[in-house]
Amino acid sequence: MGSKNKLRRFRENETFSNVIQPTRKEVIDGFSLKGNWHTLFNNSNPIVLELGCGKGEYTIALARKNPNINYIGVDIKGARFWRGAKIALEENLTNVAFLRFQIELIDLLFVENEVDEIWITFPDPQIKYTRTKHRLTNAEFLKKYHFILKSEGIVHLKTDSEFMHGYTLGLLHGEGHEIIYAHHDIYKNYHAPEEVTSTQTFYESQYLEVGKPITYIKFRLRY
Repeated sequence: MGSKNKLRRFRENETFSNVIQPTRKEVIDGFSLKGNWHTLFNNSNPIVLELGCGKGEYTIALARKNPNINYIGVDIKGARFWRGAKIALEENLTNVAFLRFQIELIDLLFVENEVDEIWITFPDPQIKYTRTKHRLTNAEFLKKYHFILKSEGIVHLKTDSEFMHGYTLGLLHGEGHEIIYAHHDIYKNYHAPEEVTSTQTFYESQYLEVGKPITYIKFRLRY
């Protein structure tokens, strides 16, 4: 993407009512929406996050299907989720918002027990050992998710990376978390949850066209 396009999208994001872009200082000092996200949506419906939402395709698809659930796509790259934010406004999807901030500080953006579900869709697997701390399902991230999730809150991991799938399964088993469902190729498993197979990102459809397996884990965090 050219620098001019990025700048244009950054400027447009600033005008979008469904895009929240706090500064680091605002978050550290006490983020105004922390514990008050329902005021943004003007309802008390469940809150679901998509972490590393990219262009926001999954966030938008879920919001269309579930108008009584509030969805927040989180990503540090605003030029990417600009597209999702724009579509949400054009379609008048009032149950969608996008938050531009670092996921590693997610526990500063939401209070304890504020979130009902978390989706992690096609994250960078960060395969090198030196990148372990950046994997979105490492032990430290899981603790943060547990803090913001309600007691029976669900986490979904959908990825094309067999490494990420195996790494996460091993960690979940090792720490004693509850694995509700796991499969290494959901489109060849007739018992795969409909909520997972009925929604696809652009890249996911491309992976499927070339026969690349899509993996999925649904789990609860138990400490």
